[in-house]
Amino acid sequence: MLRLILLRHAKSAWPNGVADIDRPLAGRGERAAVAVGAYMAQEELLPARIFVSPARRTIETWEIATRVWPSHPLPSYERSIYEAPAANLMRLVRAQDEVSPLMLVGHNPGMEDFTALLLRREQRAKVLPKFPTGALAVIDVQIANWSDIEPGIGTLERFVTPRALGVQKEKD
Repeated sequence: MLRLILLRHAKSAWPNGVADIDRPLAGRGERAAVAVGAYMAQEELLPARIFVSPARRTIETWEIATRVWPSHPLPSYERSIYEAPAANLMRLVRAQDEVSPLMLVGHNPGMEDFTALLLRREQRAKVLPKFPTGALAVIDVQIANWSDIEPGIGTLERFVTPRALGVQKEKD
């Protein structure tokens, strides 16, 4: 069995004149990244290999989330995750060996669509119709190598949102 961890970047700010790739996290996003990182450490959901979109908001999500982790491998900053459709994410995962857990930190709609693609139909309602910012999906697949991953074979082990972890939606 292999495990895939998908983390959508936390809530970002929309400063005027800043390119999309350079948008930082909002205050709520920073709080969400702290909460999800602490949750992952507490639940021992620590990845063996990590791919992070090069967008500022995904990098900040990753850096803040991992501050409380005992240790972690260095991430690879992967351009193909930025604004990626599910097909790009599937290609990236299929290109990996049997390392597990494998983690991607990215964006919507790609994270939502990729999660829906991997899950069995009856499990999709647990994460759809919206994969909120800062949400974490943990998907288990009964395969020995990532090259064998196919649509519909994943089992949702858990889906956690910042709201479920106590992060409030108050205005920043």
